[in-house]
Amino acid sequence: MSRSRQPPLVTGISPNEGIPWTKVTIRGENLGTGPTDLIGLTICGHNCLLTAEWMSASKIVCRVGQAKNDKGDIIVTTKSGGKGTSTVSFKLLKPEKIGILDQSAVWVDEMNYYDMRTDRNKGIPPLSLRPANPLGIEIEKSKLPQKDLELLFHGMSADFTSENFSAAWYLIENHSTTSFEQLKMAVTNLKRQANKKSEGSLAYVKGGLSTFFEAQDALSAIHQKLEADGTEKVEGSMTQKLENVLNRASNTADTLFQEVLGRKDKADSTRNALNVLQRFKFLFNLPLNIKRNIQKGDYDVVINDYEKAKSLFGKTEVQVFKKYYAEVEAGIEDLRELLLKKLLETPSTLHDQKRYIRYLSDLHAPGDPAWQCIGAQHKWTLKLMQDCKEGHMKSLKGNPGPHSPMLDLDNDVRPSVLGHLSQTASLKRGSSFQSGRDDTWRYKTPHRVAFVEKLTKLVLSQLPNFWKLWISYVNGSLFSETAEKSGQIERSKNVRQRQNDFKKMIQEVMHSLVKLIRGALLPLSLREGDGRQYGGWEVQAELSGQWLAHVIQTIRLTYESLTALEIPNDMLQIIQDLILDLRIRCIMVTLQHTAEEIKRLAEKEDWIVDNEGLTSLPCQFEQSIVHSLQSLKGVVDCKPGEASVFQQPKTQEEVCQLSINIMQVFIYCLEQLSTKPDADIDTTHLSVDVSSPDLFGSIHEDFSLTSVSMASLKELDQRLFENYIELKADPIVGSLEPGIYAGYFDWKDCLPPAGVRNYLKEALVNMIAVHAEVFTISKELVPRVLARVVEAVSEELSRLMQCVSSFSRNGALQARLEICALRDTVAIYLTPESRSSFKQALEALPQLASGADKKLLEELLNKFKSSMHLQLTCFQAASPTVMKT
Repeated sequence: MSRSRQPPLVTGISPNEGIPWTKVTIRGENLGTGPTDLIGLTICGHNCLLTAEWMSASKIVCRVGQAKNDKGDIIVTTKSGGKGTSTVSFKLLKPEKIGILDQSAVWVDEMNYYDMRTDRNKGIPPLSLRPANPLGIEIEKSKLPQKDLELLFHGMSADFTSENFSAAWYLIENHSTTSFEQLKMAVTNLKRQANKKSEGSLAYVKGGLSTFFEAQDALSAIHQKLEADGTEKVEGSMTQKLENVLNRASNTADTLFQEVLGRKDKADSTRNALNVLQRFKFLFNLPLNIKRNIQKGDYDVVINDYEKAKSLFGKTEVQVFKKYYAEVEAGIEDLRELLLKKLLETPSTLHDQKRYIRYLSDLHAPGDPAWQCIGAQHKWTLKLMQDCKEGHMKSLKGNPGPHSPMLDLDNDVRPSVLGHLSQTASLKRGSSFQSGRDDTWRYKTPHRVAFVEKLTKLVLSQLPNFWKLWISYVNGSLFSETAEKSGQIERSKNVRQRQNDFKKMIQEVMHSLVKLIRGALLPLSLREGDGRQYGGWEVQAELSGQWLAHVIQTIRLTYESLTALEIPNDMLQIIQDLILDLRIRCIMVTLQHTAEEIKRLAEKEDWIVDNEGLTSLPCQFEQSIVHSLQSLKGVVDCKPGEASVFQQPKTQEEVCQLSINIMQVFIYCLEQLSTKPDADIDTTHLSVDVSSPDLFGSIHEDFSLTSVSMASLKELDQRLFENYIELKADPIVGSLEPGIYAGYFDWKDCLPPAGVRNYLKEALVNMIAVHAEVFTISKELVPRVLARVVEAVSEELSRLMQCVSSFSRNGALQARLEICALRDTVAIYLTPESRSSFKQALEALPQLASGADKKLLEELLNKFKSSMHLQLTCFQAASPTVMKT
């Protein structure tokens, strides 16, 4: 009959050398279709079929037996392929010498065996029981005195069979000069000896089976030959004679040893009965032992006893055994229920959950306890989150204080975004200014902020174990090795089916977390159906920007912690959306709060001028803006994975509008200060609003003020400037006409001029007072103010001169003297308008008639300038500047 498969071909063996009974793995091609197809296996000429274990068509595991040849091929024979060939060979090594204490499948010479029972009272075991050199390297005795070693290692011993064995003492005494490389070889020898003993007695028993079967084969062959020889029934044959001799020997032995053999049989029967009774005793006592061990919590012992009883009595047909085994099964069922109850109890640690799942797996509990645990943990987490909200709301109703419960932020293990706010550098102009903000907010946590912190801590305490439990469920580490092998295929199907279910669980936790935070901080962002479940907070006051920034930092840290668990980003995107909304809300609230704070700056103005001519108002305004920007820096900055808060046009428009509002509020504050009653204003100081020649002269081109704010500021500046000029110029202008005509003065009939009259001197003194007042605040502002005052005075003087119908010779000279004196004095503050006014005033006067009049005019001007040199110095010190109106 033709074969349907190719002959077996051995292409590899591992290991390729070893002593008899070495376990080897044979690899090749066409090594059979199954265990029954394998009919022959020889290694070095020895038949190894008895120990062969067929694994697959390319793999067979067996043990090498005794063989005559030191090296030979590996031949596999199958029913389907016949006798095969080999491309590799196996080298058979000589077995090592076996000591009397080593386990072995062969006979050990016990001629020199030492019985420990005859020497129990000796402190040191017999030397024959100790290995001469346990490390397997050359021993080099140390020259150190024994007494010194005993003092150094007090209470210890260099004998490795002693309970107080000291490895350091042993090495100093026997290997003090041994090199490190040799000590590494010694470690390798010890590991090799440990691995050799780890196989246990079962390996040696299995290995000795071939020896027994060889002897059995030999005896069977002798028996067959003897039987074949005895069939001839020839009297006097070798078989007949041997049979007679054996019968007589048997009868004689029976006669001599009948009594001894009887006692031996009785003892064997008794021993067998006791062994059986001991075996039954385990079963009879097992139900009670199971209950006791369950009460003590020794579940491992219960499982081991159950597995043992199941293997012994699981398929028994004896009624008594069935009865007691049924009680054992009932106890195990109670244990399954108890373990499942403990598994589903909450709260519970991840270690306990894994332990209970492994127990239930070993007990072959029905269903899927691990998945039940995951579901229970999910429900427990959602319940904790909802209870956290309910607890804080009850606390809020019972204690309506806006800042309870107390929370020490300094002791919080997480870094706080509020930390850097207290380290804001003081501004140069505002170094003496004390901020009106109350720093006690750092130590008084609002209910909603405390709720968010507790909620995030709760999620971070539950979700990592929940996630790790799922990962362990997926990779099978929750189950024992036996249960993992038996249920691997079925569990892999369950994992694929339940991946979507677990993803929904995580998403539900994330949605619940986000909705609870939105309900507390952003209630308007919730849908109508979610308001009752996740909202319901009695909001008495809006959270400040600082607390919102603190909440943002808390949620950011929560997001980072969840990302570290390797949770997919699509499940955490909802948290990023929440962070973006909170960042936008924080910016809006901070800008609104800044506008309110700036609006109240007018109440804090103390009108105390510093060395630079400024009051505290600009410093307060600058500090408010800087403080707001610093508090928003961490909010505006984008963390990894976050979107920009200004990516939406609507947000840009709202922020821009709030920024404009801040400037308009400050303008309103300035206007409020400028419109106070005179009784409330110290007229010796200028308002900060006019402390600069041009409020916009120092504004950079890239300063982001809109045209609306710029126009409002310019309008306010011009209005305040005009009011101030009117306040200072009108009294001077109004004093000119009464002063000119004081004492019934008449231009037509007057005495020759003797000098500048007092009214003009008084006007100059008033202008000097204005100069001093403005110079005290800002010397840069002096040209702008005095230029307008000079314009007003020159315009009034020109009007008065043009109203005179006629001048006498002396009157014309007196008028020209006073006009020229005023013009020359304020020459550096003349503008085209004031020059035109002085020109019109002089043109209204008659021309000088003679050179004597001109000389007199010059003498009188020099006399005036000389006599008032000190007073007029202020009009000469300033360098010419471009006048601004």
